[in-house]
Amino acid sequence: MITFAWLWILILLPLPFLIKSKHKAVQTGHLSLPGIEGNDAIEQGHQSQQSRKLQWLIWLFLLFALTRPQWLGDPIEIPASGRDLMVAVDLSGSMQIEDMQVNGQTVDRFTLIQHVLSDFIERRQGDRIGLILFADHAYLQAPLTQDRRSVATFLTDAQIGLVGKQTAIGEAIALAVKRFEKVDESNRVLVLLTDGSNNAGNIDPMTATRIAAERNITIYTVGVGAEVLERRTLFGTEKVNPSYDLDEQQLIDISAQTNGQYFRARNADELAQIYQKIDQLEPVSRDSLSYLPKTELFYWPLILSLLLSLYQAISPHLMISRKSLQDMINKNQKGQS
Repeated sequence: MITFAWLWILILLPLPFLIKSKHKAVQTGHLSLPGIEGNDAIEQGHQSQQSRKLQWLIWLFLLFALTRPQWLGDPIEIPASGRDLMVAVDLSGSMQIEDMQVNGQTVDRFTLIQHVLSDFIERRQGDRIGLILFADHAYLQAPLTQDRRSVATFLTDAQIGLVGKQTAIGEAIALAVKRFEKVDESNRVLVLLTDGSNNAGNIDPMTATRIAAERNITIYTVGVGAEVLERRTLFGTEKVNPSYDLDEQQLIDISAQTNGQYFRARNADELAQIYQKIDQLEPVSRDSLSYLPKTELFYWPLILSLLLSLYQAISPHLMISRKSLQDMINKNQKGQS
């Protein structure tokens, strides 16, 4: 179906006629349009009924383009059920430790989270997802939305140290609680990924967790980081625990108090296990929504108007060129005779 965004613009259709009647400068019997006026002598010598019709056609196509014709496709239903997921990602300095593997390459922890979460976000069709970034403090990067592409872009553009170098787990939970308060019917799920312990912010994690439990918010915590990392020293190779700062017990307590679950992510496969758990959550019904896809068509009449204007502008010169060529041919024929 074709519709017009600004159909009222067609009231300008008689404007050239009104201008012609009012101004003496256009009393030569032809329609004058900006951008296609040529030499007066050429116009007066070659003006015809056909050219006037062509100018009116140019004006008509131009107005038609300005009305913004659009093609409306068939209605597309937006899923009427889904989950509300808030993802909180740790951006503290320790997230740059390179102890993870992605496609056979050693990468830092945040790169692994970006890699796995990007796929996780892509799979959340019908769900609303939001993004919180936290370090010294917690910040809302994206509210709950079905625009998964934007959320994935925000995650990709995030940088370690963007919001500090410490870890404010309590503030991240409290911020999620605040955002969920604006949602009436929801699963209210927070997925919190960190590689450390709470050492920043103004809110104690367990206090924030207690409030979250009262608000029926389920928290899934994910401890990121390998357990063993080999590094070279002057005395050879030694094994160290790069996750010594990870407070697993606190993360377990947070998830347990909110009927969630704790995951240990030593690699990409373990981190991806959260997929299955989230998929098991019962979607919440929402009001049915739909939208009509629109395709702009204005450029077609606009192109026709420009092409006709170009033809109108060069046609008198073409006529002169043909006349000059014919005169030369006639002179040559007279000279030969």
